[in-house]
Amino acid sequence: MKTEKKLSTQSLRDLTKTKKVCVFGLLGALCLVLSLLENLIFPAVPFLPAGAKAGLSNIVTMFAANAFGFTGALYITLLKSLFAFVTRGAVAGFMSFCGGILSVLALSLTIKKQGKNLSFIGIGVLCAVCFNLGQLLCACALSGAAMLGYGKYLLLFAVIGGTLTGAVLNAVLPRLTEQLRNL
Repeated sequence: MKTEKKLSTQSLRDLTKTKKVCVFGLLGALCLVLSLLENLIFPAVPFLPAGAKAGLSNIVTMFAANAFGFTGALYITLLKSLFAFVTRGAVAGFMSFCGGILSVLALSLTIKKQGKNLSFIGIGVLCAVCFNLGQLLCACALSGAAMLGYGKYLLLFAVIGGTLTGAVLNAVLPRLTEQLRNL
């Protein structure tokens, strides 16, 4: 039995301009907090390859895409890339941007199919794979094709991270949507 349901987010798209600015401010702050938390937790795990993370901030990006469409997800992605640039340098910011743009494109193409053929877990995995692919292509452009061998590890962590982020979004989406509707 399928428990995931696409929630109507039309009322979120109809928010006043002021309320949308507030919502995006809250989503941006949540995204940055999740990204910072993830950076504090995952570098401390010695058996993980460099760059392998759960992608917790992608929960916010998927929510923004579901609630506000492509532009909402793009806004969050640009904010995450800028945050990576400021906190970890130009290479990290560029890699975040490349992975984020590819992920948002995949997200915008698939979010409409959520509930029909694809669950949030499926969307999370697809977005994580696209994000890692974008980062891998960026790394190859910067360091050479030898980086392609790293792809198998990134694919494994994309499946794990995408499953985690999709499951979390599935669990929090009804409550978060309801809270935003009550603004």
